[in-house]
Amino acid sequence: MAGMETVTSEVSTRELRNHLADVVGRVSYGGERIGVTRNGRLAAVVISVGDAEALEAYETAQDIAAATAWIEAGRPSRPAGELRKELGI
Repeated sequence: MAGMETVTSEVSTRELRNHLADVVGRVSYGGERIGVTRNGRLAAVVISVGDAEALEAYETAQDIAAATAWIEAGRPSRPAGELRKELGI
């Protein structure tokens, strides 16, 4: 596979177009992460809603951690209380 350890299989854009329902089923019900290739190179990955939600949650946690570190270092561009309220922390 071309680059991602968590991709379980790959399909070309043509195969995806011809077998979209099958790919969606494999991702939704089988938990696969299917790489989509264009000209032999990985161009996208089809993942389940659960995987997408987990990624969003991880990114949000990382953003909150970075903002908290920034605030605790005393470098906010506006009052810390205002930033904490805005970030929900």
